[in-house]
Amino acid sequence: VQLQASGGGLVQAGGSLKLSCAVSGRTFLTYAMGWFRQAPGKEREFVAAISWNGANTNYADSVKGRFTISRDNTKNTVYLQMNSLKPEDTAIYYCTAARTLRIPGVDVAGYPYRGQGTQVTVSS
Repeated sequence: VQLQASGGGLVQAGGSLKLSCAVSGRTFLTYAMGWFRQAPGKEREFVAAISWNGANTNYADSVKGRFTISRDNTKNTVYLQMNSLKPEDTAIYYCTAARTLRIPGVDVAGYPYRGQGTQVTVSS
């Protein structure tokens, strides 16, 4: 499976961005999807995840209430709507996938498939 993230950019604090991740292949329905991010000099950290049918989601405490993960299984695409952005949200955001019906958790090791990242920069 191949993942291609897009939608990053430069935005002022308080602004919004919507990331997209297009997934190749005909088995998108069998994958739980996740978003991780990595800021310069920091470890990659969990942001959000969604189960195969969108019924279950999980968020990092730092983004809860501001970010929303969703998916469109007819378009093989997962989204991350980011509102009320803060400078500390600045990072490269990565789309990930795991062939499991349930959310694997918050450890990036649980998501074997990872795409190229997209840069999000939030200015103060």
